[in-house]
Amino acid sequence: MTYWHQTESVINLTWLTYILEKWTSLEYHYLYYIAFSLWMLSTVFFVPHLIFISYFLLLNLLLYIYKRKNGLDEDLSSKSWDKGRFMLASIISKLGKLWHGYEVHGMEKIPEGPGLLVYYHGPLPVDYGFFICNLYLQTGRFSYSTIDHFLFKYPGIQLFLKLFNAVHCGRDETIEILKNGNLLGVAPGGAREAFCGDENYNLMWYNRKGFAQVAIDAKVPIIPLFTQNIREGYRALGRIRLFRWFYERTRMLLIPEYGGFPVKLRTYVGDPIPYDPNITATELVEKTKNAIEMLRDRHQKLPGSIPRALLERFHKHQKED
Repeated sequence: MTYWHQTESVINLTWLTYILEKWTSLEYHYLYYIAFSLWMLSTVFFVPHLIFISYFLLLNLLLYIYKRKNGLDEDLSSKSWDKGRFMLASIISKLGKLWHGYEVHGMEKIPEGPGLLVYYHGPLPVDYGFFICNLYLQTGRFSYSTIDHFLFKYPGIQLFLKLFNAVHCGRDETIEILKNGNLLGVAPGGAREAFCGDENYNLMWYNRKGFAQVAIDAKVPIIPLFTQNIREGYRALGRIRLFRWFYERTRMLLIPEYGGFPVKLRTYVGDPIPYDPNITATELVEKTKNAIEMLRDRHQKLPGSIPRALLERFHKHQKED
């Protein structure tokens, strides 16, 4: 940058500062402290988002390196991608074990055929990611996962999402996935449950019953999942009226969060709810709710507590295994 460009930048900055001082009636150093405080707050409250996306970007970069090194094509269903999938699943699984002491209980309850995995949606669903990676490493099965369409708009993570069978599709495509013998994960509460829930872990499904109708039409069982302490590891501020209003108006996944605390995470697999041709979607929703709430009441101390969840890293006590 030349001397004249530097001088021009300084003049513009001085002019902007002068305008702000006149507009706000505050001196420069007060404006500086206010701006710095706002920047710090935004950094703290969006740290989980930033880490989450940065982690995706890093994994996606590893996949591109793997793809380039092995000269692979875009057919992600090819066996040639298995080593890459195994590599990333191992990294994610080890991270879960290292940071959260992550465990899965009841993996043997998952049937060999197709099934709909229905789980409680935490503020940041890292638990579900750990679960599907452990499922793959232990059984060789990789579940499909329904995710918010907004995630597909993030640049630089598309290869990772495709390799890990993330989908955002309609009812017919979802039924087809299940009829082809696959597992499919879904969180009926979605982003609203993630952002607006609290430490009492109440399900926020409202009138959603599409997942139940899909299970009935595909003639598959529902397998309930619940992760202990997921709301203690990550906390969202969606219960604040302004942020709730913002989400309801935009449906953007930008609600401030904080956390990343290394609390103990355990995912519990409940008994499958078998396919019943005589049950209605409404009745199946209630059965699924009851199953997840039973897992919650059995394994989660309510209301959740961050200090208690941290202490659980240091002992093997479990609430009624």
